[in-house]
Amino acid sequence: MADFITVCPASEITAGQRIVFNIKDRWIAIFNVSDKYYAIEDVCTHDGNTLTEDEKGNEVPLEGFTIACPRHGAQFDIRDGKVLRAPALVDVPWFAVRVIDGNIEVAV
Repeated sequence: MADFITVCPASEITAGQRIVFNIKDRWIAIFNVSDKYYAIEDVCTHDGNTLTEDEKGNEVPLEGFTIACPRHGAQFDIRDGKVLRAPALVDVPWFAVRVIDGNIEVAV
């Protein structure tokens, strides 16, 4: 069973925003979509690139629940890490998220 780790106050990630945290040596992106939180590892399983920023440090936008790798266009669903479009063939790691006493907790 995974341990939940408190990451930040829920108010820190407002609707439409995301923040990337280093949790147990993994870069994990936490997204707030319509006041629901989702967490995936911030890595494209195709080439190891980050998913949340392009090479210039600009934030990669979400389209609904989909994030596209800025290098080669692989797409993933942030709700469960599933691959939606190649060239990635392996799902991105996904993490359970909960809010307890106003704080976001992630299972790792």
